[in-house]
Amino acid sequence: MGNSLKAILAFVPSNKCQKYLLEDLEEMPVDKMVDLSGRQMRRLPLHICSFRELVKLYLSDNNLNHLPPELEQLQSLQILALDFNNFKALPLVVCSLKQLCILYLGNNKLCSLPLELRLLQNLKTLWIESNCLQYLPEVVCELSLLKTLHAGSNALRTLPPQLQCLQELRTIWLSGNLLSEFPPVLLDMPFLEVIDVDRNSIQFFPSLAHLPGLKLVIYDHNPCRNAPKVARGVRRVGRWSEETPEPRKRSGAVIEITLDEKPLLPPAAKTESE
Repeated sequence: MGNSLKAILAFVPSNKCQKYLLEDLEEMPVDKMVDLSGRQMRRLPLHICSFRELVKLYLSDNNLNHLPPELEQLQSLQILALDFNNFKALPLVVCSLKQLCILYLGNNKLCSLPLELRLLQNLKTLWIESNCLQYLPEVVCELSLLKTLHAGSNALRTLPPQLQCLQELRTIWLSGNLLSEFPPVLLDMPFLEVIDVDRNSIQFFPSLAHLPGLKLVIYDHNPCRNAPKVARGVRRVGRWSEETPEPRKRSGAVIEITLDEKPLLPPAAKTESE
């Protein structure tokens, strides 16, 4: 009953109704974070846009399909969560928040991303999983500081060659897409640490033993005829993964690669550390 009432009040612009939605949040919290997730909102209370020093804003699991232009006032925002909403297009006002480091857009209805996304040059983590993307927008390849890309559960069949320009990229999650072959561009990205191509349609895997930064490759649930060859010390998750990987050779000598830390696994829930 409470959520239903909030969903109705979200349409009412009166101060009392907006105050009810914000639960008496009249001043910016000390931790500079506002979490309005799961409130059945169809519009963002404008009062939030007055918190100009806000750093984290969570709007997950609502019924939002647009954002007010006043959001541009939040120029200190570093984390913005818009996942589990009804966005068919990314509101351009988001691209004006140039301090963003983490942007959650998963579980919406996005078919593309605007070219203005290139303005977010501080972005390090981008979640676009569970949308309607049939291709990875090339504008993603212009986010030079991007370290983590979650693009699983879309309809991707390939990746653009420009992706190799992202030399800061360390983890890429592509599970649940329509890849029929291992994306060739990933073979030219020696800095990658985690590659997830679980639940695709890949029938053959090329050798990944030449990727010196690789720590974990997830290739399960593919109709593959082989396991990807990897350097010693690289963890594999998939068929035949228990087989001993080939050692990586350099200058005629066999060099064993050991992990400095436990390999990352697919996240069950997003964390700010990403």
